Amino acid sequence: MPAPQVTLPADGLIAVVKRDCPTCELTAPVLAELTAHGGLMVFTQDDPSFPETVPDRIDDLALNVSHTLKVEIVPTLIRRVDGREVDRTHGWDRAEWERVSGFQGIGAGLPAFRPGCGARNVEPGVIEDLLIRFEETGLASRRVELGEDEDEFEATFERGWSDGLPVVPPTQKRVLRMLTGTLRDPKEIVGFCPPNLAVLTVEKVAINAVMAGCKPDYLPVVLAAVEAALDPAFSMHGVLATTMFVGPVLVVNGPIRRQISMNARGNALGQGNRANATIGRALQLIIRNVGGGRPQEVDRATLGNPGKYTYCFAEDEEGSCWEPLSTDFGVARGVSAVTVFAGFGLQGVVDQKSRDPESLARSMAESLKAIHNVKLAPSCDALLVVCPEHERTFRNAGWSKARLLEELHRLCEIPGDQLVAGARGIAEGYGPSVVGTMRNKFRPGGLFIVRAGGGAGMFSGIIGGWSSGGAAGSLPVTREVKS
Repeated sequence: MPAPQVTLPADGLIAVVKRDCPTCELTAPVLAELTAHGGLMVFTQDDPSFPETVPDRIDDLALNVSHTLKVEIVPTLIRRVDGREVDRTHGWDRAEWERVSGFQGIGAGLPAFRPGCGARNVEPGVIEDLLIRFEETGLASRRVELGEDEDEFEATFERGWSDGLPVVPPTQKRVLRMLTGTLRDPKEIVGFCPPNLAVLTVEKVAINAVMAGCKPDYLPVVLAAVEAALDPAFSMHGVLATTMFVGPVLVVNGPIRRQISMNARGNALGQGNRANATIGRALQLIIRNVGGGRPQEVDRATLGNPGKYTYCFAEDEEGSCWEPLSTDFGVARGVSAVTVFAGFGLQGVVDQKSRDPESLARSMAESLKAIHNVKLAPSCDALLVVCPEHERTFRNAGWSKARLLEELHRLCEIPGDQLVAGARGIAEGYGPSVVGTMRNKFRPGGLFIVRAGGGAGMFSGIIGGWSSGGAAGSLPVTREVKS
């Protein structure tokens, strides 16, 4: 459908109004005055009979004139000369209306000033339709036309755009609305998306955020997560190509958590919260749909894990006595950020009896030693999710997060005699050179702590990761969330 053609007067005054605006109602007598002087055209956005004071008002219910004139506030008064706009004002300000119109003494008896109202053509849902109608979307992605009888949800499955669950069809209107969540240019290149190293723009991120079910307010978080995942240190291609279980795990810190109502408390790693669920899913869909990372192709996971649908949660900073995870990576407290960690399914740490930090730390350390295999050290990084009741034990004893990490690292020292192949009747293990040595379960700096979960239950969790001393595997990466 061709863009609408709008004809405007070459010279004279134009006013755009709507009945659903007290200030427009207020200016109705002034519009009558200016009409009597001649040369005023009045366009009405919502009621063809308004204003009754003007006999030849013009219906702009389709908002074509309002959009062409880029009206944002009503009433708007515009002067045109020789086919172009030379001046405008909005709301009611007698001095401004006199200046723009060229007539003095108008609006006698009215207050000197009243603010205007938002124009209909810039309302959410309306502006997107107008941009599409006028072919001004600026969207560069290829459009896919569906057949008249084709089901839009089934079409996304048939074209391979889905992660196995239904996705929201990314119409132009939905993508435009999603892009209102950021000030970034839709054409901006965010990076090159593995495994195919395809060009990834802000627009492509927005399209997949729509498909994942995100709100526009979530888009800055998705963009930060994408930037972190594309960092070479995270090795997104490797995360896909490894036969290990891992996928991106997102931990969100800072004010953005509360602004978009993320869950950091009960069932924080489970279902039921839209922001948690869709932000993580958006990243996974981007890797699939833009980068080409599909299971049984480049994604070579032997088993994978359910978190490869989405694995995203917020840290409970308000309830914690520790510094948030993002500060471990140099981000100041109070700054919104996303940390991406290559992790797999949750391993529970059940300890309902320890009431002193030494006992609880030993309990956690023994659980940590089981990651991957009790015979492997160092085996991987780990993200320890400490629940509120366990954190309270450390809080009451005055243990900082740094002290707990130091203690856990000490407790995860393992005699090589226990790790040698064949020890304890287990063939897995190392050669005889480890005998008589001590090996730590984790590389230096490979253990991270985040506080989350419900207020009842002494159940913390371990998210095992994929790393091999930094020489291979993946390292966590943090990026600030920006508008």
